[in-house]
Amino acid sequence: MDKLRDLVIDMPSDREITLIRSFDAPRELVWAAHSQAEHLKHWWGRGNPLDVEIDFKVGGGYRFVEHATDGNAYGFRGEFREIVVPERIVQTFEYEGMPGQVAVETLVFTETDGRTAVTGTTRFDTTEQRDGMAESGMAQGAAESYNALDRYLATLR
Repeated sequence: MDKLRDLVIDMPSDREITLIRSFDAPRELVWAAHSQAEHLKHWWGRGNPLDVEIDFKVGGGYRFVEHATDGNAYGFRGEFREIVVPERIVQTFEYEGMPGQVAVETLVFTETDGRTAVTGTTRFDTTEQRDGMAESGMAQGAAESYNALDRYLATLR
C-alpha cells in the first residue's frame, strides 16, 4: 500500500510546505480529533503510543511524546496562537530533537458533503529549514499519522 497516496504535498513558497488530506467524517469530529487529548493519543505520532499534554486555548500549549517502534521517544511541542472553532488552528511546532527550529503551522478544516479536508501549511524561517524538514521524512510521518487518524475516525462513526 502506498502510504502517501491520500496525502497531497505542495511547496507553495520557498519557506512553506502544505499537506492536504481528506477524511470521511464531519468537520466537528475531525476538529475534536485535533484538539482533544483523548482523541490525539489514538493517531498523532503515526498511531504509536503517545503521551499528550494539551491546553487547547490561545496562549496555551501542547507537548506530545511519541514512543516509536524503534525504541526511541520523540518529543514535539508548541503554542496555540489562533483558534477559530471548528475552522482554523494556528500553532507553533518544534521537534525537540532540533531545538530552536520553530515553525508556524496553520490547519484549516473544510467540510463538503460530510467529508472533511484538513489543509496544513507549515511556514519555516528559512528555505534550508523547510528543505531539511521535507528531507527528514516528514511527509511519510504525516501520511502514517493521517492514516492512523482515518482508521480511528472509522471507529467513532
